[in-house]
Formats: sequence, C-alpha cells, structure tokens
Amino acid sequence: MDFRVAVNKIRVLPAPEQRLRSLVRGAEHAEALTGKALAKAEPLVEKLQVLRTRIATLAVAVLAVWLFLHVTFGANGMVVYRAKRAEYQNLQKDINHLQKENSDYNQQVDELKTDPKRIEREAREQFHYARPGEVIYVSPDRPAPQSPANRSARK
Repeated sequence: MDFRVAVNKIRVLPAPEQRLRSLVRGAEHAEALTGKALAKAEPLVEKLQVLRTRIATLAVAVLAVWLFLHVTFGANGMVVYRAKRAEYQNLQKDINHLQKENSDYNQQVDELKTDPKRIEREAREQFHYARPGEVIYVSPDRPAPQSPANRSARK
C-alpha cells in the first residue's frame, strides 16, 4: 500500500508591481473589447428604449380606458349611481305624499272625535240617519249598460 500524499506544486505569486503592470497591459485590450460590444449593442438598446416607451404608453392608455369604463359602468359606477339617485327621489316623493295623506287622515280622525257637525254629517251620509221630522230621499243607483246579446247588434 502506498500512503503517499500528492502535493501540488506551490505556485509563487508575482510581486504586486508586476501584477499591476499585467493588469495595465490587459486593460487596453479589455477597453477595446468593451467598446466593440457597446457598439454592437447600442442599436439594440435604442430599439428596446423606443419599444419600452411605446409599451408603457400603451399600458397607460389601456389603464385609462379600463378606469373610465369601470367608473362609468362598474358595480358602483355613474350609471348605477344615477339609477339609485332617481329611485331615491321617487321614494322621497312617495314618502312625502304618504306623510301628507297620513296627516289628512289624522285631521279627519280628530274632527270626528271632537267636531259635532262633522259627526252629524258622517252619520247622515254613511248611515242615512235623520233628525226627527226629516224625510230622506234616496235615488236608486243607475243600472250598468248591458252589452248586446249578439255580434250584429254590437256593430
């Protein structure tokens, strides 16, 4: 059995000044490569910039149209708001009418409780009451006109 351990050769690093010189020599080459890459990529970058602004403009326009449609026709949009407002106004009119009618009925009830002339008038009209010595004449109701029995009479 062989228990030897392989040791790689120890690499001796150059002095810092020498490393700096090698970097400076390679810098000119790196700058040239970078310049070529930028020259090739510049038209592509310009096209992407123009495309980006068009896409952003289109996105803002679509957002504005969607927002307009949502505000106008959405669940709580202007169309629904106007319909609910009209319904509210109609209900307010109905409430006012019913309150007036209710106050009229309350006034009639108060008059029937307190005013003797009103009580007498209602008794005469509804129950056909009369004072002693008065005679009441009641006319019969008019009969409803009858429709003709056959078709030729209708013409």
